[in-house]
Amino acid sequence: MLTSEDESYEAVGRLAAGVALNQALDVTDPGSWIGLDLGVRELAARQPELFHSNASPSGRRMKWGPDPSPPTVAWLHEPGDGELALALCHPDGRIRETALDHTEERPALLGLVVVRCADWAGPVRERARVLLAETPPHRLAAHAALILRVGRRPRGGFAQELLTRALCSGPAAQAEALLDSSDRPTARLAHRIAVERQLLPVVRLAETAARHRDVVVQNLCAEAAVAALGVGAFDEFTEVVVPLLASRQPRIRSAGVTALRRVGRHADAEPYLTDRSAVVRACARWVLRQGGTDPTPLYRALCADPAIRPAAAVGLGECGAREDVDLVRALLAHPVPRVRACAVAGLRALEAVRIDDLQPLWDDASAAVVQQATAALLPWADRVPQGLLHALLAEDRPRHQRVAAIRLLRAAAVLS
Repeated sequence: MLTSEDESYEAVGRLAAGVALNQALDVTDPGSWIGLDLGVRELAARQPELFHSNASPSGRRMKWGPDPSPPTVAWLHEPGDGELALALCHPDGRIRETALDHTEERPALLGLVVVRCADWAGPVRERARVLLAETPPHRLAAHAALILRVGRRPRGGFAQELLTRALCSGPAAQAEALLDSSDRPTARLAHRIAVERQLLPVVRLAETAARHRDVVVQNLCAEAAVAALGVGAFDEFTEVVVPLLASRQPRIRSAGVTALRRVGRHADAEPYLTDRSAVVRACARWVLRQGGTDPTPLYRALCADPAIRPAAAVGLGECGAREDVDLVRALLAHPVPRVRACAVAGLRALEAVRIDDLQPLWDDASAAVVQQATAALLPWADRVPQGLLHALLAEDRPRHQRVAAIRLLRAAAVLS
């Protein structure tokens, strides 16, 4: 299996053999341009004779001057894109600078012009930047992924700023064309600019937030969708809020719950009081309070039969009072494992953890229950009877019980 380094060497070899640029490497892949640049330099370090005197990797069709300054760079004929590509990556900055003079009418080499904009040699860098500044915006957009990757280099900000200005002030279609890019930084930049320029309707923002694969884009679009909702916009509930509420990502669901207040549907937040996510539960409580409903009595009622909505116990712990401790504690013996786990979390939220209450849970068959009990006892690990913990280390014990015992013993400084 070829590594990226091997592929770079092969691309250099193909160019040196006279293969056309678009056949020697994948010109649509930003990694290919960066790999080519590094590959030529590596080849120069391994076989320096190819880059001195009149020799060249392209079979002497290019005349690069002798090593002593000043070098002479003269082509016996008009160089092809492949020859220029090798010269643009040459280890001698003077040759790279001279090669840039032949790229003005060579859009196929724009990728290497972008790379040279972050060149360590000042004259090369400045010449490349002049060329890139004269490049039409649509060609910059076509190399967005490469520009953003080079932009992470110490001197790479110029091309990135140029691209950003082009997308911010150019035709909307340029930014919209990058929204579906498979390159994550490109998609993020495109969505940020589209949101700033208000190019996307609120319905598309909601759909993107609910379905996009990148969490940064999800959050950006969710916030924009909620902000774009009109107060009391009942007609936008189905198309905007419902997709947010159905998302698998907690931050997106929380945005959807928050949006319920803007559309005047405070009561619809009640089912999310028992969401698996603490952020979503907190948003649901806030929305209900904004609508004049105290969520605490609702939690107490749900704890009377929490099998269907187990998170009621932890929700009550998050907003309840000391008087609710006994109600939550009683759920430690509930037959449903998730209810027991949530009851432990609820006691932690109420700051009412007692070692005697949790001791029976060390033998629990549910890993989730044991994990919650362990997390609750870590601050007081030195008070847990060590004999009981050592008993959990027996080989016939389930793995989750042995792991819990090790965590507690280490927290108590018994194990190293």
